[in-house]
Amino acid sequence: MDVGLKRELEEKVRAGERLTREDGIALYESDDLAWLGGLAHEVRTRKNGDVVHFNVNRHLNMTNVCTASCAYCSFQRKPGEKDAYTMRIEEAVRLATEMRGESLTELHIVNGLHPTLPWRYYPRSLKALKEALPEVSLKAFTATEIHHFETISGLTASEILDELIDAGLESLTGGGAEIFDWEIRQHIVDHRTHWEDWSRIHRLAHEKGLKTPCTMLYGHIEEPRHRVDHVLRLRELQDETGGFQVFIPLRYQHDFVDMQDGKVRNRLQARTTMATGAEALKTFAVSRLLFDNVPHVKVFWVMHGVQTAQLALQHGADDMDGSVVEYKITHDADNYGTPNKLGRDDLLDLIRDAGFRPVERNTRYEIIREYPGPDADRRETPQPMRL
Repeated sequence: MDVGLKRELEEKVRAGERLTREDGIALYESDDLAWLGGLAHEVRTRKNGDVVHFNVNRHLNMTNVCTASCAYCSFQRKPGEKDAYTMRIEEAVRLATEMRGESLTELHIVNGLHPTLPWRYYPRSLKALKEALPEVSLKAFTATEIHHFETISGLTASEILDELIDAGLESLTGGGAEIFDWEIRQHIVDHRTHWEDWSRIHRLAHEKGLKTPCTMLYGHIEEPRHRVDHVLRLRELQDETGGFQVFIPLRYQHDFVDMQDGKVRNRLQARTTMATGAEALKTFAVSRLLFDNVPHVKVFWVMHGVQTAQLALQHGADDMDGSVVEYKITHDADNYGTPNKLGRDDLLDLIRDAGFRPVERNTRYEIIREYPGPDADRRETPQPMRL
């Protein structure tokens, strides 16, 4: 990058001036990761100090049966396939109750787009889960699922959200976003929910007082300009609603080892290589710099590995997703060493080892407990990147 442009971008960031589409593309073109990371770290420190947030959550996928066959997805199964499953509500409640340990605060629920499950299954599931776990926040369903519920119920998204909120919903999940630009989206997504409906549903959720996450699936067939476009669409919607709490870059996974049947369902991997660790860190840094109106950037350690996740905390991220057990969505695909579970103590150790101070939060980013940071008296103790 030209020295003059570098200085200009530094000045804009430090003055709090909003970066443009051209700025975002220029940042991706820079090969100076240390400079990018340092600039993003300045912004994350200005917003969140030396804190890294985490929560104690579990993931529950009540069905993997799905009408869609998205090109990147190894989770979906068709009706009748050997390892297709759909839980009865009682079974979902039993499994969720078994996950209760370690003072669980959040249940994260995402499913396939089941072709025959009735709409009433979903609010009844939430109501039963909330009755069984009243202290646990229910973060459930993607905008794609809400759009699917419109189709199978004949209700509007507004009516659907009202019923789900009455049943105990506290937040949507951020999934279904992938990459919004149609140039890429038409090749990777096999459902009807695109930017217009995804944004419509999150806008409605925000109007009803819900705070939601937003995501981006990166590292497949998209180019940096598509990532920039994706973030700027979300930034514009955030200007309008203020309802996004956190942005989560999700690293696309190859289908290294599929679950039980040995079938490769990922149709992208023949022409993709997956994002390297350096590309992941660049994506976190540029996202933090562009997305100036969202308070948090989260690194989902399951999709990045714990070491890259720790490094992302020095490149703009301030949240390390929770204690996740049996995350099927990508563990049906990857085999590169991420554990199925990190407990509270594991997360505390990882955050301190990266040089930050752990803070446990709930779904609404309200602080539950603050923990001591690294031992400053130990010379070998890591410290956050100095500004």
